[in-house]
Amino acid sequence: MSDVTAVENLVKKHQDLKKEIAKVIVGQEEVIEQILLSIYTGGHSLLIGVPGLAKTLMVNTIAQTLGLDFKRIQFTPDLMPSDILGSEVLDQNRNFKFIKGPVFGNIILADEINRTPPKTQAALLEAMQERAVTIAGNQYKLNQPYFVLATQNPIEQEGTYPLPEAQLDRFMFAIELKYPSVEEEIQVVKSTTSDDQATIDTLFTADEIIEVQHLIRRIPVPDNVVDYAVRLVNRTRPGQEGASEYVQNYIDWGAGPRASQNLILASKAHAAINGKFSPDIEDVKAVSLGILRHRILKNYKAEAEGITEEKIITELL
Repeated sequence: MSDVTAVENLVKKHQDLKKEIAKVIVGQEEVIEQILLSIYTGGHSLLIGVPGLAKTLMVNTIAQTLGLDFKRIQFTPDLMPSDILGSEVLDQNRNFKFIKGPVFGNIILADEINRTPPKTQAALLEAMQERAVTIAGNQYKLNQPYFVLATQNPIEQEGTYPLPEAQLDRFMFAIELKYPSVEEEIQVVKSTTSDDQATIDTLFTADEIIEVQHLIRRIPVPDNVVDYAVRLVNRTRPGQEGASEYVQNYIDWGAGPRASQNLILASKAHAAINGKFSPDIEDVKAVSLGILRHRILKNYKAEAEGITEEKIITELL
């Protein structure tokens, strides 16, 4: 199959996928699209939203439609690395046997990741970055494809362990979930308080998703688009030559090179699902908010004046 045909097939399957997910999840189209973009490119996503917005249900539904193994880990302050990675135990013959933890799956929902101590966060970080875990000196490869979708509650921050910048940078997208509209909430209430159960069809296999990831990487990118993405990331860095007064006033720390890489990968996927065979600057702009939101560090002045990351990024586009 040629890459042109593969992109045309992906456009159709992506639309079918969204229809399947819509059987269970009402609205949240932008959120679902960003999660799917991160899956098509092999990235991880951080979902930020208040409780009750169906984050777990959304991830579970997406896993079902993609034909992937789904595991959910509820992070708590007493969770240890071995609780998520697995541990070695003595079997009946007094030989050590490795029992796999919940991190061995295709889609891992790390629920309230900021509730667990840094030691456990670091264990998940290795799995995210290396696609492998190390137990008692032995390295175990994780199943492919592998995605971590972590959730964070922006309200209850007391007694939590905020993710360090280095770990936040490992997430391709930071996706903000907002409250549904009144019409959407009416539809949610009607569908969840009845006895009807939606039947979800599986549209992909693990191998097909891996093939999509290779397809996305093969998509050519014009030099002017790469130049725009890199310069956009460069504009977020105060202290750099040519940094605007706006950036100098409101940003303490800008995005790193991983932001530029992710902008290009995500723009390739965004172009593909919209039937284009190469991304343009509009594709970069379309994905920039989710990719830069968690990579720029506002200063006290921005906090005091109520300037959000979204406003800063919009100003830089």
